[in-house]
Formats: sequence, C-alpha cells, structure tokens
Amino acid sequence: MNPAPVGVSNGLPPHGGNLSQEARRLGMQPSQLLDASASLVPFRPPRALRRALTAAIQGQALRDYPDRDQVDLRSAIASWHDVDPEQVLGGNGASELFTWAARDASACGMNALPQPGFADYSRALACWGGAIHGLPLPLEWPDSWPQPFPFESLIATDVVWITNPHNPTGQLWSRCSLEPLLKSHALVICDEAFLPLVPGGEAQSMVHLVADHPNLVVIRSLTKLFAIAGLRLGYAIAAPDRLRRWRGWRDPWPVNGLAIAAGVAVMDDTAALQRWHDRVQQWVQLEGTWLRDRLDAVPGLKACPSAANYLLVQGEQSLLELRELLARQGVLLRDCRSFEGLGNRWLRIGLQNRRGNRRIIRALQQAQSKSSLSRRTSC
Repeated sequence: MNPAPVGVSNGLPPHGGNLSQEARRLGMQPSQLLDASASLVPFRPPRALRRALTAAIQGQALRDYPDRDQVDLRSAIASWHDVDPEQVLGGNGASELFTWAARDASACGMNALPQPGFADYSRALACWGGAIHGLPLPLEWPDSWPQPFPFESLIATDVVWITNPHNPTGQLWSRCSLEPLLKSHALVICDEAFLPLVPGGEAQSMVHLVADHPNLVVIRSLTKLFAIAGLRLGYAIAAPDRLRRWRGWRDPWPVNGLAIAAGVAVMDDTAALQRWHDRVQQWVQLEGTWLRDRLDAVPGLKACPSAANYLLVQGEQSLLELRELLARQGVLLRDCRSFEGLGNRWLRIGLQNRRGNRRIIRALQQAQSKSSLSRRTSC
C-alpha cells in the first residue's frame, strides 16, 4: 500500500512552525505570536554561530559558491561524534536527507513506519513510490526512560524508520532494543533530530553502530538544537558508499555557505558545544516537568510523559476549538491530525522558556470557560 503523504492529501500542514501563514490568517504580526507548534530551543543561537554568520556575510560567503565537498563541516561533525568524515554528509535540513534515505528504502522493499509518526517519512517515500506498512504504537506508556522499542519483531518488512526520541510522543527508545533490528532488516533509518536535547539521550544514540553496520543510517538536525530553522542544516551519518551515491543524486549545492559557516562554528568548539548541550538538557528537564504538572491541572487535559522538548496532550473531546481560541490569543499549538493514528483530541506543545510556558498556561485558563473541555482523561 502506497498512501499519499499524510497531511498533504487531507489539506493539513504536515509540520508545525507555520508562523507566517498563521499570522496572516489571524491578522497579526509574526512577532505577536508565541509559536509552540514548533519544537525549537527558546534561546538565541550561540554567540559563536552569530559571529560566524556576520563574518561570512562580510566576507566571501555570499559571493562564492559553497564547498560542494563540505570538508570543514564534515570534519567538525565527525570530530564531535568520533567517526570518519567519510561517514558524514551535511544536508539542507534533515528533510532533504530523508528524501535520499527514502530512495534507498523504496528500493529495498516494504517500509515499517511506527504510527503516530512524523509525516515527512511518508512524504519522502511517496517521491519514489515506496511501500509503507504502518505499525500502530500503544498510546499509553510509563514515565521512565529509556523504554524498549515496542516492536520485538517486524514481520514482512525490509526497512524500519525509527524516531528517537519519538515524534510526537516524546518516548526515548533504548539502543539495546533497537540494535536487533540491524540483523533483521535490509535498512534501518534512525532519526535522532531531537536526541541531543534529551537529558541522557546520547547514551541511546546509534551513531557508533554505523561503522559495523552499513545498513544503518542516522540522521540529525541542528535546527532544533540551535534554533536555526531558517538556515536549514542537518546531517547524515552512514556508510561512505551510500553517502557517495546520495551526493550523485542531489543538487550540486544543497547546503548554502552561511549554513556551512554556522555549522562549522558550533561543531568545531567541542567545549562550548558541550556547555550548550548541558544548558539545553537542563532546560528540557526543568520546563518539561513544570509545564506538564500545570497542564495536568487544566480540566479535560492530560499531558503524556515525554523525554523530549515537547509534550503530547490528550483531551476527552476535540481540542480544535481550544487550539483556535489560543491562536486568537497569540499562542500556536501543534494540530496533531497529520500524525497517523491521532485525531482532533490531541495537541503537541513545544516547550518554551518559563515566561512562554506561563503564557501558554494563562491562555489555556482563559480559554477554559469558552471551550468544551469538561472532564480529565488519562494517558
């Protein structure tokens, strides 16, 4: 079965972060909106990154073609992960790399996609006519991390797509429960876009399995970690032969010079990068606990356990009215109907700083009397 990309055929946006479109719809300026539909850190990008962009603009980065081989970028990323630079390939965000992973995956056979899951995988597979087999995830889980991947065996599938931590649930899978999939599948694609934000998450990374498993692809994003969605920068870690093949398929200059300069600046200084990781993970731990406790105090809502910088929220009834009421107050939450297996009773909320999280709670409280929420549900 080869469905159309989720969120496209039904007219729903397959991503959060539609700030400009929502501002136009609401008759507001983007600066008036708190965008909790996207899951980015609430901090300004690191000073080193901003300095690198300034220097690049004042130098030759705008005039010159970017380095097609991405030598400095791949070297910096490889050094951080302690892998061979030949195992690294920068991309125009993780989404571009999903497209090339999907081309390989479509040629391998049936693709297993845990659902609810990120719609961009099905979008990428649809580019190549890839076959999809959905794997429904249980919608209840304990509040402890990491957890075992819930599918011990994946019958009659050749490829499995893993998101760790999972999007939209925020579940952190244990590496030991994922490793056996490398023996049973022709290709394993692991999206670790949010893993650097998770306290203790790096211990579950599959990056260091790539050297011994040419059937493994790990894809990461710098967008979430550094709040640079506008730059579009991600990377893949995989077997060199696979990445050389991808380079032959893609556009000549998929990563622009400014993005390369920014990526080198933040990945090259390992001490500063570690401090940034520590800061981000402390924020996730503190604000995730704070916001979840207060969401649970809102009648009719239940925030599910999450290891990531977003919370999946369930309502007893449709939450579309609530979402719209908050949007009119300038707070954007993620519509979850584009996640296969979820419907209008679910929202995803990206963590903000304390001021932003207070704004979310105030908006929810003000909307209570106008919404149809009446009873709490359990997750």
